[in-house]
Amino acid sequence: MTEIIIFLEDIDPVVFFGANNSLLDKIRSFFPKIKIIARGNEIKCIGEEGEITLFAEKFNYLLEYYRKYNRMDEEDLEKYFFDAEHMKSASNGDFEQTIVFGTSGKPVRARTANQLVLVNDYRSNDLIIAEGPAGTGKTYTSIALAVRALKEREVKRIVLTRPAVEAGERLGFLPGDMKEKLDPYLQPLYDALHDMLPYKKLETWLEDGTVQIAPLAFMRGRTLENAFVILDEAQNATISQIKMFLTRMGMNSKFIMTGDTTQIDLPRKIDSGLLQAMRILAGIEGISIIKFDERDIVRHRLVRRIVKAYEKEENDENSKKPQ
Repeated sequence: MTEIIIFLEDIDPVVFFGANNSLLDKIRSFFPKIKIIARGNEIKCIGEEGEITLFAEKFNYLLEYYRKYNRMDEEDLEKYFFDAEHMKSASNGDFEQTIVFGTSGKPVRARTANQLVLVNDYRSNDLIIAEGPAGTGKTYTSIALAVRALKEREVKRIVLTRPAVEAGERLGFLPGDMKEKLDPYLQPLYDALHDMLPYKKLETWLEDGTVQIAPLAFMRGRTLENAFVILDEAQNATISQIKMFLTRMGMNSKFIMTGDTTQIDLPRKIDSGLLQAMRILAGIEGISIIKFDERDIVRHRLVRRIVKAYEKEENDENSKKPQ
């Protein structure tokens, strides 16, 4: 057995461990094989050497996170305690890098490990595919990168598109112009834009075409140069639509496709183009494929648990199917 003592320097243990040691109990639950005893500004840990070493490494990252951001709650523990790479990025200050300042002056930053990968991969790749469950910030981070690129004049326009699977051919029967027909399907993109751009500025850019909204089906025949183009809900685009979309890329353009392959709304006989694209484009220089997971979920903490529950159900069903 190995025994170590970790000192909590410049940290209030009452705040750090939570009311009635609630956060300390949560930490203990992550390492049930280790006996953890808290006394004042130090904790004593007793257990097998390998477990103690792993615990000490992650706990030190946790202390660095607390010192840097002066906060700690159950969601932080769930998100960061298991993810050593995330904690390393936190202690190195990577999460302090601002992508863009929002309308309220609040800085928009990468908040999870894979969001940070997306931000970093943007510098060296012209096409990024970000796939993962709902609530992981794929679209929001992409919008932030697009707004920054436009403000810094890296591109001349932002083009947002999404397959209107639910509407199908009925799209033409909806009232209004193209923008008004697509607005219900593109609302998440509008929400993100309104977080990062003043209302009047966004309305001006929508009117003069600096920010464009277009259904995926209407992208055919266009060449998009000097543009930041985001295809949202790409899992609902067919193989031919994805190929058509990707071949719209012109000079000095950045393309990002986001989607969740567990939420495909296409008819059963139609394959998702996103699944094929992730398979055949892997390893090509200039293309980054990022797999988000439940650790990247930044919505209510229950969302992460809900995603895990559905994944477990799906895995159980797949294991029962005849091979």
